[in-house]
Amino acid sequence: MTSFKRRARARRRQRGSVSILVAVSLIALLGIAGLAIDAGLGYMVKARLDSAVDGALIAAGQAVTRGSTQSDQITNATTAANAFFAANYPQGYLGSTATLSAPAITINQGTVTINLAAQATVPLTLMQIQGFKLLNVATTGQAIRRDLDMSFVIDVTSSMSDTTTQAAVRSGSVSFLNNFNTSTDRVSLMHFATGTVVDVPFKTDQSRGFDRTTMTSKINGYSFGGNTNSVEGLWNAKYQLDHVITQPSSLRVIVFFSDGAPNSFAAKFPIASGFTCTNNSNTVMSSDDPPSSASGANPYRSNPGGMADLTKQSANLTGGCYDANAINIANLPANYDIHSAIDPTSVIPIVTTSPRVVTNQMPTIDTTNSKSVQAGNFTNVQLKYKIVNRASRNLLEAMAAKARAEGIFVFALGYGPYLTVPKGPDGELGQDILKCIANVADGPSRCYNPAQPVGVYCYAATLDAIKPCYAQLASAILRIAK
Repeated sequence: MTSFKRRARARRRQRGSVSILVAVSLIALLGIAGLAIDAGLGYMVKARLDSAVDGALIAAGQAVTRGSTQSDQITNATTAANAFFAANYPQGYLGSTATLSAPAITINQGTVTINLAAQATVPLTLMQIQGFKLLNVATTGQAIRRDLDMSFVIDVTSSMSDTTTQAAVRSGSVSFLNNFNTSTDRVSLMHFATGTVVDVPFKTDQSRGFDRTTMTSKINGYSFGGNTNSVEGLWNAKYQLDHVITQPSSLRVIVFFSDGAPNSFAAKFPIASGFTCTNNSNTVMSSDDPPSSASGANPYRSNPGGMADLTKQSANLTGGCYDANAINIANLPANYDIHSAIDPTSVIPIVTTSPRVVTNQMPTIDTTNSKSVQAGNFTNVQLKYKIVNRASRNLLEAMAAKARAEGIFVFALGYGPYLTVPKGPDGELGQDILKCIANVADGPSRCYNPAQPVGVYCYAATLDAIKPCYAQLASAILRIAK
């Protein structure tokens, strides 16, 4: 009996020990579970906080371009950061309370630095058993926007001369400029057709900023008409970056808008015998689609189906030889060297075997009978067209390659139907040439060079797509400026 009592008491003692162990284990298990649950809660809050700060940084970086003074720009950036943080971090998210500290924004010699810091307080769940009530989560972010030098080139050729297209081009171009900082970014503006006019050059005193008001007025006043002398537009853009600015920024960009492939170029053309030229200087020779047959194609008119007239360069080539008949050109010069006196780096071969064959000798056209077109004359008109057109395309691609070799990014915006149908003597797509100058991977393999700066090409199929394409280019430029 005594032995039985002792065993009963021992069992009761064991049961009491087990109960204590279970209780202690449950507390430990609840603590582990609480740690896991509340740590996961904190992780989700931290992830949402990081995302909200990232969004606020992007918004602040875009808003800092608005305003005529640095004070206005900083105010706009601060307002945007607060608004985007609030939009991306809902009030009371998972029971937390979050705050964004006042943004720290500095603008120094063209570089904008934005620092953001945010905090969130999260009420704990099971961890309160351990005496912990709140979890504090914090994050920081920084965006640095490099200084920018940008040449902005706009096509105003006759193919966009209807009023609806003009309005869309003007509106899109003005909205594009609104993405950039008028006090820190440097921008030059120019337009081209048969020739090129620099509307607003870079500041020659090397100070930063640009006059957006004047540029907007210039764009809204453009007249549209003329041929597509693209290489002159690109030469002017490169010249502004290389020679007008003597202390370049860390990021140099050319933005090139056009609705067609090149069909003209400027040169010192040797003139055929029997044709007088007042000072034997510079001319522009242009071409359009060739005549498909001899019927109705008169090679002696100023626009004989396949060869348009010689037209004086509008801006950089003053004076010069000028005539209404392209048939007076005897042969092509070896090089594009019309600017060599002030820009030796711009010399490019005209007569070449790559990427398109361009020969020196121009075919002869019999001018004795201006009322009829003989078969030989018609064939020679087509040959002239091919030679000039191929040279125009080669020169644009070569000038862009020279710019990229200097570390300049080229961004291209192509608009309209002419770019996506085969045209020219080789049935090329005009947008392939714009892809070449931008150096994008989905362009022709012959011109893609990953060792050079890779830009962006955006195609606007309709007028409504011009402004979104401009926005895409601006976003890409701002992204590489960080």
